Amino acid sequence: MIRLGMIGLGKMGLSHHAIVNAHPQIKVVAACDTTTYLTDVLTKYTGLKCYSDLDRMLAEEQLDAVVVATPSKLHAGMVSKALERGLHVFCEKPFILDVADGERLVAQAEEKKLVTQVGYHYRFVGAFQEAARIVQSGALGEIHHVRAEAYGPVVLRAKGGTWRSAKSEGGGALYDYACHALDLVNFIAGAPASVSGVVRHSVFSRDVDDEVYCSLNYASGASGQLCVNWSDESFRKMSTKVSIWGTNGRVTADRQECQIYLREPAAALPDLKTGWTVRYTTDLTQEVWFYLRGEEYSAQIDYFVQSILQGRRDGTNNFSSALQADRVVAMILAEAGGVSAAVPAAAPKGLMSRLFG
Repeated sequence: MIRLGMIGLGKMGLSHHAIVNAHPQIKVVAACDTTTYLTDVLTKYTGLKCYSDLDRMLAEEQLDAVVVATPSKLHAGMVSKALERGLHVFCEKPFILDVADGERLVAQAEEKKLVTQVGYHYRFVGAFQEAARIVQSGALGEIHHVRAEAYGPVVLRAKGGTWRSAKSEGGGALYDYACHALDLVNFIAGAPASVSGVVRHSVFSRDVDDEVYCSLNYASGASGQLCVNWSDESFRKMSTKVSIWGTNGRVTADRQECQIYLREPAAALPDLKTGWTVRYTTDLTQEVWFYLRGEEYSAQIDYFVQSILQGRRDGTNNFSSALQADRVVAMILAEAGGVSAAVPAAAPKGLMSRLFG
């Protein structure tokens, strides 16, 4: 039984708490949050032991792992404290706001041989997993273009902000939406080497971007586009889509389905026919023991649990993998400021075996 502590009990923290509390191989020992009216209610009605001070919780409780679901600017310090005490860490996205902090945490986790994971839940959606399988099989031929899109109705009028709409806290569409799309690009097609033509707009927000657009440039010569807008009320909720074009066809995936078009049969994937094939997430997704917000949220937590039990430190969404998305965000910020910030990166090898292994 994995003894787990919750750090942060906001929207995502409470969602994660419900999921981990239902997992048969997890015992939620304690939680930490500074919102006392919330922790008082949880303690009174659920018996959960709550702290307002992280250092005290880590010192007094016998834990094996923690879930960090706090505002982004707090991740680095909290994750470091947990790693220092030898705890496995699941951290909400984005992993980190400063690439140097991320590199330090990756090294710290490696030194202590700890399991790490970041909450990029889209990697656990069946349609995106299928797109990654197809691209990495070589069935599309030589990849020449990638397009990642994320739209939704988060900020639809001028208003006072939460931490998500404060630049100093790591908010805005770049961190809340673009990082999901970028992580999917890295997962399916590999990380770009540089970015260019960055456009950042504040539609309604005062301090952060509501729209982000840019070109993605690959060392192979392939091109890409990132299109993100969280002020689009034509979408009922967040909609994320990735499309990949190759010399032998195309694949497009979103939360609902994976569409594949092949010009010629591919020996690597004999299950795909020439022309169009559509595969639906409902057919591609494995059933989970507990459903909240989407099966991918439970699937990622179970993956974290199994990684701990198996000692799997090179699994999907580990700190090193998540840092790739943070590197691309850093390139976007640098390019928008007129500074070159190319970060060479190759497509990760053995990715699907690590995900399904």
